[in-house]
Amino acid sequence: MPTSTTHPIQHPNCAYTLRADNRYESGDLTRGPWHPEHQHAGPPVALVCRAFEAVSQPHGLTHLARLTANLLRPVPIGPLSVEVTPIYIGRNAGHFSASLRAGDKEVGVFTALAQREHDMALPEGLAGHPLPLAQQPPESSKPANFPFAGRKVGYSDLMETRAAHGSIFDGPCSIWFRLRHPLVQGEHPSPYQRVAVAADSGNGISAVLDYERYSFVNSDLTINLLRPPRGEWICLEARTALASNGCGLAESALYDADGLIGRATQSLAVRHR
Repeated sequence: MPTSTTHPIQHPNCAYTLRADNRYESGDLTRGPWHPEHQHAGPPVALVCRAFEAVSQPHGLTHLARLTANLLRPVPIGPLSVEVTPIYIGRNAGHFSASLRAGDKEVGVFTALAQREHDMALPEGLAGHPLPLAQQPPESSKPANFPFAGRKVGYSDLMETRAAHGSIFDGPCSIWFRLRHPLVQGEHPSPYQRVAVAADSGNGISAVLDYERYSFVNSDLTINLLRPPRGEWICLEARTALASNGCGLAESALYDADGLIGRATQSLAVRHR
């Protein structure tokens, strides 16, 4: 199937629209900072997360414990399709893979671990518990903006951001994210989708290089979660580490309003623009 060369359908109130052929039309709210025709990786990762949930939950595997995205090439703003393949489904855990395609090109390969949940009372006095909270709650954090906000409709319009600590694109920081619009038209995004659409921003918010002079694109993203997130707000406590070989690592501690929920990592390719 050839890649569409038409302009994306304009749906300013959502990131994606489900089409009659079971593909997803990408809207301008998915646009990233690196190229006007390419998506920020957060929305397509969340779209694949949605597909993993749909396949795993009927088996009673309701907790998405890990999602890994291998980003093979930029995701164009255009029609996308997602195909999930079960690898192994057991009593307590299931392993799944997925392919994200834009036309006839595979743009991402994903894996996920889904787990069965059950109530379990933890003993009192465990070392390191209770788990830490974000540095400030979202209601007392100041509004924050991406430096590319306002240039074109895109990811910065999809997400509301507030700074709990530090500043966006100025080194280590803690930033709250909340979806302003649905991921898929007519749907309420799940807690896991809220994490996925935000977690890919760790390398951006904690950037230490000028993004107009350098690119520091991630070719992967791994999200590990210890429990389902609660509420609309997700906080990334992020930092970037760079090496002199043109490579880097961004890592984020993930929080909701009730405390630590997991971690995310990204491998970076650092280049002069």
